Amino acid sequence: MATPTNLPASFNVGAVLTAAQMNDLRGAFRVLQVVYGSSTTQVANATTTLADTGITATITPQSTSNKILVIATTPVYMGDSDSTVTISLQRGGIPIAANIQNDSTSPNAHQTSSIVMLDSPATVAATIYKTQFKNGNSSKTSYVCNASQLGSIVLLEISA
Repeated sequence: MATPTNLPASFNVGAVLTAAQMNDLRGAFRVLQVVYGSSTTQVANATTTLADTGITATITPQSTSNKILVIATTPVYMGDSDSTVTISLQRGGIPIAANIQNDSTSPNAHQTSSIVMLDSPATVAATIYKTQFKNGNSSKTSYVCNASQLGSIVLLEISA
């Protein structure tokens, strides 16, 4: 967690900021970089095993204490009623968040899975974020980016 700043509630015209106040202004919670990845390639899955959606982005954090704000949007198409699809957000192949889409009433359901999370990768190495998906029932088939719908992932590095 970032250290709170000690800035005055207001500044007077002509006031000179100290070096510490200037550093506080420059310091925490700035967006240092933004990385975007997307796909419009339709992918089908008829199993209960996770499969890549093709929605991926790679970011190299500048500090191990920085956070990554991840915004992943995955269009899901379920052709069968009573379908369940799990979207998994992964960092470096490790699941870090999930979203479950359900269609209990009608076939041909188009839904959008959105996952927003603040991650702490604690690394300065290139880090891959991606989404994968699977069915809740192996007798069903689901699709992502059906009919060239856009799926995307945005990575924002936030200074600590």
